[in-house]
Amino acid sequence: MRLAAALALAALAALTTAPATALASELTDQAPDDGAALVLRSRTALRQVVAWVRGRSELLDRSRRTLPSREDKLALWGAWSTAMDHAAVLEARRAELAAWARRPEQERDAGLQVGRAAFLAAYRHGLELIALVERSPAAARILDEAVPELGLLPGTWARYKLHYLNAVRATEFAALETLARGRAAPAPAVAAAIEEDRAAIWELGKGKGQALTVRNAAAVVAKAGYAIWFPAQKGVSTWMGDTRVRRGDSALVSPAQIAALPGRLLPGDVLLERREWFLSNLGLPGFWTHAALYVGTPEERRAFFDDAGVRALAREEGQPDGDLDALLAAREPAAAAASRTPDAAGHPPRVLEAISEGVSFTTLEHSAAADSIAVLRPRLDRRARAVALLRAFHYAGRPYDFDFDFLTDASLVCSELVYKAYEPGPGMPGVRFPLEELVGRRIATPNGMARQYDAEAAAGAPQLELVVFLDGAERSARATEASPEQFRRSWKRPKWHAVVAR
Repeated sequence: MRLAAALALAALAALTTAPATALASELTDQAPDDGAALVLRSRTALRQVVAWVRGRSELLDRSRRTLPSREDKLALWGAWSTAMDHAAVLEARRAELAAWARRPEQERDAGLQVGRAAFLAAYRHGLELIALVERSPAAARILDEAVPELGLLPGTWARYKLHYLNAVRATEFAALETLARGRAAPAPAVAAAIEEDRAAIWELGKGKGQALTVRNAAAVVAKAGYAIWFPAQKGVSTWMGDTRVRRGDSALVSPAQIAALPGRLLPGDVLLERREWFLSNLGLPGFWTHAALYVGTPEERRAFFDDAGVRALAREEGQPDGDLDALLAAREPAAAAASRTPDAAGHPPRVLEAISEGVSFTTLEHSAAADSIAVLRPRLDRRARAVALLRAFHYAGRPYDFDFDFLTDASLVCSELVYKAYEPGPGMPGVRFPLEELVGRRIATPNGMARQYDAEAAAGAPQLELVVFLDGAERSARATEASPEQFRRSWKRPKWHAVVAR
């Protein structure tokens, strides 16, 4: 059994593409449990994409005589970009298999099972997605188009098919089945995912999936060794959350630039941030991938909201002295306390943002330690901005919304916090941020906020004004202050901008 497993592992190592193998070395310090959570999350995302595509029968109708609308194409591209992102996560984890074999036995088995789960999830959902999309020549052509701002190169759909519909994947599937025998059982959630995906792959092999593989055999032979382009194979980040794989812990926006920001910012300003090499960018379309709300310190809030309209608002809400911070403390005591608690270095919280830990108060030194950052200021009076803070404080402490569901308030994603803080309503003119469809959900994205600024500036009726744009450049390893015109073009940048720009 040990010899068979060793031979299977050798086969897997030989099948792994060189770029992915290089990236695998970046991942081997991660714990298997962390990898399991990531694999399961990306598997869920792929299941959502497949379910969404299956539910859009009108897009896949071979007999359809009308051309897809721009909205249809954007929705399909958004789903495809999400699928590519999460396939990249799973491919990177799969590429670690050979490296995990060098670990101590118990740790090795856990890592190998997670790698196996990653392979099966990517393979199963790849086959399912291909079977669905190939029903419509029009949909397949749309997915082969280049959409740079979403990170889609021309021909990605053809390469995706070639990656999953060939004998190499089938051989790898068989090798992993051999390798898994006699290994320690994976965690229950991983085991359930493995069994479900294994069964689906076998079922797909009996019917159309097998026929598709045969139909692509000639292309496989003609392009032997040709691997799909995945962002992960280009050196982009290979781990979800707060881990990057390049440039250590440094950010292109410098500490000195961050230290100068408070003098330019006001409570209620919206921060757009970009961090290169993070897999937290996955599933989010476009260059700008994070949004946050500048709330300032209590002293900054008192100075800024020393206003007749704000005092009237506070009294209307039950605060006799008209003090907004006192109203915040009365209505949201836990949030108010968190907003006053400095970090270990003594920096005061100034930002409220939805991050993986939940909707949290963070310091500007932490939040603005990005590679590019832009600050947008709503063109609203102080009373409206005070309403936005009251709403935002109400959401503090809620968990992060990994489902990107704007319909619910129980958990929030980063741009959702900004969207709901400034949502127009009775007595609140607010800011109307655009919604776009992503795998069947209507969401406002950070990149969409930048795109909206560009469109409204062109029309001469912006809801927001640009306060500052610190634009990072990988080549110079620093961020410089850029013009409003440069910011207006930033949303058009390729999603994996650092790869293209360097």
